[in-house]
Amino acid sequence: MMSEPIETTPARIYLQPVAAPSILGLYGFAGATFMIAANLAGWYGTDRSSVYLWPFALMFGGAAQFLAGMWAFKARDGLATAMHGMWGAFWIAFGMLSFMFGRAGIPDGAFSELGYWFIVLAAITAICAWAALAENVSLFLVLAFLALGSALEAISRLTGVMGALQVVTGYAFIISSLVAFYTASALMLAEAYGRPVLGLGKMRKGAQAPIVTLGAGEPGVIRGQNLNLEPGASAI
Repeated sequence: MMSEPIETTPARIYLQPVAAPSILGLYGFAGATFMIAANLAGWYGTDRSSVYLWPFALMFGGAAQFLAGMWAFKARDGLATAMHGMWGAFWIAFGMLSFMFGRAGIPDGAFSELGYWFIVLAAITAICAWAALAENVSLFLVLAFLALGSALEAISRLTGVMGALQVVTGYAFIISSLVAFYTASALMLAEAYGRPVLGLGKMRKGAQAPIVTLGAGEPGVIRGQNLNLEPGASAI
C-alpha cells in the first residue's frame, strides 16, 4: 500500500547586499578620536574644548560608528560588531557627558571616575586586538594603540597625573586614528575599484576575502568583511 505524497512548501531565501560596515565605523572612529586626541596631546584648545567637540564626537564617532557595529553584526563580523558597538557607545556617552559638563561649567578632567570607563575600554580593546591578528596587521595596529592609549588614560584619570602622561595618551590615540583612517580608506578603495589598492597586511595565508558588495556578501552567504585584502590578491 502506497503512502500519500507529502506536500512541501518551497523555502524562500531573501538576500540583502551589505557594504563593508567598517568603512563607516573606522572613519567615524578615526575622525572623533583624532580631534579629541589632538587636544589631549596639547596641539590646541583649553579645558573647555570638549564643549565644542562633543556634537561631532557624539554623532560621527558615536551614532554613526554604533550603527556600523550593528550592520557588522548583519555581515556576521563579530570583531567589528564588538569594536564599533563598544566605541560607538563610548563616544555617545562621552558626548552626552561633555554636554552636561559644559552646561554646568565643569571641566571633564575633574572626574577620576572616568578612569574606570577606560579600564573597561582597554580590556575589551586588547582582546579585540588579539582577535584582529587573525585578520590583518592594519586592524591589529588600530586596536593595539587604542588599547594602549585607553590604559594610559585610565592611569592618568585614576592617579590624577595629567601633564606628560596624558600627552603620551593623546599620541597613542592619534596613531590609532591615523591607522584607522588608512584601513577605512583601503576598504573603500577596494570596494570602489573592485580590487585591492592599499595593502592591509593579510594574516590568513592563502585565504581569499570576499568583497561584500558585489552580490557575494549578503548575510547568510558569507561571513565577515573584506578586511584582509592585499594588492594582487584575488577576491570572490
